[in-house]
Amino acid sequence: MTGSAPLLSLRGIGKSYGPVVAVREVDLDIHRGEVVAICGDNGAGKSSLIKVISGAEEPTSGEMSLKGERVRFASPHDALEKGVATIYQDLALAPRLSIAQNVFMGSELTRSVVLPFLRVLDKKRMASEAQRFLSQLSVAITDMARPVERLSGGQRQAVAISRALRWNAEIIIMDEPTAALGVKETALVLDLVRRLKADGRTIILISHNMRDVVALADRVVIMGAGRKFVDRPVEGLTPDDLTHMIMSGNARAA
Repeated sequence: MTGSAPLLSLRGIGKSYGPVVAVREVDLDIHRGEVVAICGDNGAGKSSLIKVISGAEEPTSGEMSLKGERVRFASPHDALEKGVATIYQDLALAPRLSIAQNVFMGSELTRSVVLPFLRVLDKKRMASEAQRFLSQLSVAITDMARPVERLSGGQRQAVAISRALRWNAEIIIMDEPTAALGVKETALVLDLVRRLKADGRTIILISHNMRDVVALADRVVIMGAGRKFVDRPVEGLTPDDLTHMIMSGNARAA
């Protein structure tokens, strides 16, 4: 994995909000098919870094390359069209709309009726495709007309992931995917991430749960005071080890 060219490469990325420097000179390579966890305490800079990667914010300095070509995302939708999807903690789902409508939100399928220029929503095809995406994740939901508000937390994550798959995202950023979930629902989400990895997707995981990081990540990046100060394989580390590393970064920044 590490011997190949990185899928995503950041060099000297900085982000300032007026006089406040949130991210300082971050270099980071992310390779195809790996799960990279970005960790750190509140105010460490990880959220600002993710906003740059996702297209929500433009960097103040530095450059970013995707598949060897320099990129500068104008918006999250621009990033999505280039294969980088972000699943935020609130999932950005429309609770009263159906599963199929949520999967295809903003990219609805249509079909022509009577005349070629008259088009209507192809609800049958959207339901079929949404079912296929969920089946890829081994999620047993058959009613694609079911409103999302009637789904469990883990099932809602699956719908949000299916929307990323609909865009054929190669990199999926997941922001605190197990926050506020119970044990059973957390296990479902962890399994979803493993299935994405098995499918060759690249996952950037932002998490405060060090057990999740140890269970899922190939590599951990720890930030403090806007800087990256740890970038290493997770193998051999315990949740306590990671917690001590984060605390060490806080002490160093103090």
